[in-house]
Amino acid sequence: MDFDYAHFMLTEGKKGKENPAVSSPSREAYRKQLAETFNMNRTRILAFKNKPPTPVELIPQEHSTTSVQQTKLAKPRRHIPQMLPILWMITTSTYWIGGSSNVLAIALGSTVYLWDASDGSTSELVTVDEENGPVTSVNWAPDGRHIAVGLNNSEVQLWDSASNRQLRTLRGGHRSRVGSLAWNNHILTTGGMDGQIINNDVRIRDHIVETYRGHTQEVCGLKWSASGQQLASGGNDNLLHIWDRSTASSNSPTQWLHRLEEHTSAVKALAWCPFQGNLLATGGGGGDRCIKFWNTHTGACLNSVDTGSQVCALLWNKNERELLSSHGFTQNQLTLWKYPSMVKMAELTGHSSRVLFMAQSPDGCTVASAAADETLRFWNVFGAPEVAKPAPKPIREPFAQLNRIR
Repeated sequence: MDFDYAHFMLTEGKKGKENPAVSSPSREAYRKQLAETFNMNRTRILAFKNKPPTPVELIPQEHSTTSVQQTKLAKPRRHIPQMLPILWMITTSTYWIGGSSNVLAIALGSTVYLWDASDGSTSELVTVDEENGPVTSVNWAPDGRHIAVGLNNSEVQLWDSASNRQLRTLRGGHRSRVGSLAWNNHILTTGGMDGQIINNDVRIRDHIVETYRGHTQEVCGLKWSASGQQLASGGNDNLLHIWDRSTASSNSPTQWLHRLEEHTSAVKALAWCPFQGNLLATGGGGGDRCIKFWNTHTGACLNSVDTGSQVCALLWNKNERELLSSHGFTQNQLTLWKYPSMVKMAELTGHSSRVLFMAQSPDGCTVASAAADETLRFWNVFGAPEVAKPAPKPIREPFAQLNRIR
């Protein structure tokens, strides 16, 4: 409703009809100009019109792209369950785990056990002598059959898990315990309490082929990239080094590619990204509490997230862009993060002491965690991988087999 026009018609308009003689030519001209200005040349104050006709659809709705997008179901939100109903009580103070095939290796004191996930059976691989033990590291070879066992006396034993037979012992590299191991095809890299990193070619008699020196304290983390070209090492000296395989030399200690000093506590947690070859995630100890992301080509720190507690281990999801971290005081939890936003997706609790190690099942769905509370727990945290949908068949054009007219 036009209230100005209504007021005019009820007052001025009525006066003009009642006293036509009062109206002068100049007043009448002013009134007409005012009416034109305010669009008052209308016969009704309220105007009603019929509804506009329904638009004709040029393209049927069932064939339109928008209708297909609207009817397409949204991706359901993944449920992240808590702990699986499997729990082991560990009664010693050493927890080193590694997964390969469907078998989990657990070192308890001076003994290495193998647990077969397919049938739940447990077998003993080796118990080392007291003067050589305890076992300080365990790592499976890429073939899923052979396993390296690092010892407190600076030696490394190689075992065949299928025949429970020791193949050889690597000696002469380190001066104290071997706390970290990493395989790169036939190269076994060992990190010691002496700060040295040694590449051992397990195929030859003189197994030491390269030596990396850069840490001043114990090497507590070692990880090769998927390409096998770069090695990440973390130490109790708060240092992170990136080493390049192409610059390695057997004649002299190899110089690091990057020496990164941003962490303020021991760097034990290392994880190479499965979908971006030059992306490395690292975690700092109790005085640092941060997860940092690095471009290992340039050495640049891409992001740093304060988790609020000691970062003990890191694992990437093989099927989604997610990162799992295990922690110490105060909650001793496993935290699932969405990458790259680093939004916290879930916190998994159950351990009562720091979660020192994690190992991933071959399908990437289940994670085993070992903690200082003397328990080994299993978590279905990453979920089942999505089945790839077949690509739609291309629509053939009519007369596609005929030559086009130019």
